[in-house]
Amino acid sequence: MIIIGTLRLESNLFLAPLAGYTNLAFRLVIRRIGGSVLPTTDMVHARGILEKGEGSVILTKSCREDQPLRVQLFGANPDEVARAAEWLASEGVAAVDINMGCPAHKVLRSGAGSAIICDHDKAVEMAAKTVKTVKIPVTVKMRLGWDDKNISAPLLAARFEDVGVAAITIHGRTRAQGFSGSVNLDGIRQVVQAVKRIPVIGNGDITKPEHARQMMDYTGCAGVMIGRGALLNPWIFLATRAFLQGDTLPLKPLPAERVEYMNFHFRTMVEQFGEYQASRCFRKMGVWYAKSLPNGKAFHRSITMVESQSHYDEIVAGQLLPYLHLPEAEWPRGKCKDVSLPVPAGPNSMW
Repeated sequence: MIIIGTLRLESNLFLAPLAGYTNLAFRLVIRRIGGSVLPTTDMVHARGILEKGEGSVILTKSCREDQPLRVQLFGANPDEVARAAEWLASEGVAAVDINMGCPAHKVLRSGAGSAIICDHDKAVEMAAKTVKTVKIPVTVKMRLGWDDKNISAPLLAARFEDVGVAAITIHGRTRAQGFSGSVNLDGIRQVVQAVKRIPVIGNGDITKPEHARQMMDYTGCAGVMIGRGALLNPWIFLATRAFLQGDTLPLKPLPAERVEYMNFHFRTMVEQFGEYQASRCFRKMGVWYAKSLPNGKAFHRSITMVESQSHYDEIVAGQLLPYLHLPEAEWPRGKCKDVSLPVPAGPNSMW
């Protein structure tokens, strides 16, 4: 269990906000599998919330099965962030997270994301105004600093706690690193040691249950947030929870089960975005599923061109169904290309 403000959560594992991936459809997949009890939306521009922009509305779309939910806001104007949080609270959102870590150039040029942590007073003002405006928990997700010479997270974490922030999530990389290099566990530990009461959630490079244990033991963080590891293996939360509790690890999901959840994922995206946009958005998600499926190389090639629900069904029927019940030793040869999560170019409804 972990306590974040007024929220008492039974799991200390969290799904990270990943632009273009952690929409309603993927959050529902994770919840069905038994994952994070407090997922976070893709980051949403505070001004888009206030102006009721179509893209922002889509990103915050939720349902009864998607509760409780935390929405991540970004912006450069403290008043706008606070007012957007106020509206979200009135709509029943359980918590608001302020993004102070996005390394994308388009976001940085607007003065948001990682750029905020370069102005300590403004960052604290944004957090303080949001805390004063809403009664729901306000959290902050940030990086260690702008670069190795400007590590600001420990100092900021202490100041955020002083103004009422309920929890800190720290990605153990600097803005200069993007998603390259390795996570800095010493840096995360410094943030943990900088606060007195609030939980610090560690983030970065968690792709196996053992990584979560290593991060928590080394840094003292209260929980972990998983992003790219969940894209590659949505079952990672279930396995990690069992590992941390000393329980027997669940069996590795069969290919047929993976396809069943992938089908649910695609159908839910169609319901959320419409067939045209869902097909294009799912192209990059499908390649993550391909890494653990038989005939993954051929499926990878085909899914990057999916255009409709019927086309998707044809791809699955032709490229996957004939191989699902074969033992892994008999899977068609050929390894699908490695997939990565590049730094996004900026907030876009087509992510």
